[in-house]
Amino acid sequence: MKKFLLYTLLFNLLFSIDKTDGQEVKRLTFPEVIKLSEEQSPNALMAKHRFRASYWQYRTFVAQYRPSLILTGTTPDYSNSYDKVWNSSTNGYDYQATNTISNLGSLALSQNIGFTGGTIYMNSDLTMFNDFENSSKKYITTPLSIGLTQPLFRYNALKWQKKTEPLKFEAAKKTFLANIEAVHQQAVMIFFSLAQAQINKQIAEMNFSNADTLFRIAQGRYQLGTIAEDELLQMQLSYLNSETARKQADMNLRDREIRLRSFLGFNDNIRIELIIPDEIPSIQVSTQEVFDLAMQNNPEMLNQQLTILTAQSSVAQAKAERGLNANLTASYGLRDQDPDMKLAYQDPNKQQRVRVGFTLPILDWGLGRGKYKMAQSSLELAQVQSNQAIVDFQQNLYLDVEQFNLQKSQVAIAAKSDTVAMKRYEVTKQRFLIGKIAVLDLNDADTRKDQNKRAYLQSLQDYWNYFYNIRSLTLFDFINRQPLETDYEKLIQ
Repeated sequence: MKKFLLYTLLFNLLFSIDKTDGQEVKRLTFPEVIKLSEEQSPNALMAKHRFRASYWQYRTFVAQYRPSLILTGTTPDYSNSYDKVWNSSTNGYDYQATNTISNLGSLALSQNIGFTGGTIYMNSDLTMFNDFENSSKKYITTPLSIGLTQPLFRYNALKWQKKTEPLKFEAAKKTFLANIEAVHQQAVMIFFSLAQAQINKQIAEMNFSNADTLFRIAQGRYQLGTIAEDELLQMQLSYLNSETARKQADMNLRDREIRLRSFLGFNDNIRIELIIPDEIPSIQVSTQEVFDLAMQNNPEMLNQQLTILTAQSSVAQAKAERGLNANLTASYGLRDQDPDMKLAYQDPNKQQRVRVGFTLPILDWGLGRGKYKMAQSSLELAQVQSNQAIVDFQQNLYLDVEQFNLQKSQVAIAAKSDTVAMKRYEVTKQRFLIGKIAVLDLNDADTRKDQNKRAYLQSLQDYWNYFYNIRSLTLFDFINRQPLETDYEKLIQ
């Protein structure tokens, strides 16, 4: 038995040295893990890319309100074919050979009008036309043309986008901050998962050492006849169980370390050891303050406003589409043509055009009315759901605040219980060594010691989990007493 234990210890020692050889050991504090999580974790990177998508969506909306200058052209446009031409003298079509080449260039400046939903534009173009069949050449010019396209009695998408898109972008900013706080909460869970594994490893090693010592003492006392065989067997069983627990704790430690290493983006050459925090901020938050901050900063509140605005936009669109729709098109310009390019710009002729087109449903079997009623119903449903979502959010918020304010005392109680349980175990162990108590009392003290050590670590995890939960709900730093902020311009680089 002794030789087997000796070989096992030597094997574990060699295995441990082989695994750690060439690996860099990083000792990380809790704040360092939190900082690394928001910089390197996959979820933080995904939150950054989601914000970038929202940013460019907003930039696309802004660009619609700015003038656009577009240069278009076709060069060359060559044709060598037979074209069908009407002959008035024969009242029939003739086919004439054509051999032409043309070059077209156009410069257009346009501007959307958000208030009306129309577009005003100004353009200038030049066409050079060569007819090789007839040996002719001419320039067709439009020095200047101004026009307006204006929908009448129609749904104005630009007007509604001006209401919804800035709100979407503001919600995207706050959603990014909330997502980073969710990353912090994930970091808390993974950090304390590894910390718990470290504590379990330490407990398992200490329990194994104590069990080994106590089993050897029990063997000696059994040989002297001071304890019964059942007590010796109980000590042997405790020793064997502690050895199994130690091996299991080592495997769990490696598993939790791999999870944290992957979460932080470290490679396999990094070994992580955590420095467990022994202090917590002395913070108590006001329910009213948390409520006000949440209503002001939480992206869910903006999303509820956006849901209602979107439903109102759908109602406006359905209402506009069921009645008269018309388009006004008006233009004024100058146009001329001449074989000499300079003369083609010298005395251009005026040209004007005004056109109003309209559509009016006469018989649609209630299609337009049905779409309008559905849109109204969707709006009413969105309002009810939004109000209920806000009420539920507020109720859950009150519970979260109470839970957080309770955690400080819970940590203090757990810390005191851990100290008392450890002291009780040491006293019980000494009394067992002098034969004052039975082995069952010692096992009970040992179990309570381990339970309270783990409970203390769990209380720390609960505190920080509720702490970052409150931060995610309010987007407010209660330690430094300031709103959570970030450099959004840096995020899009």
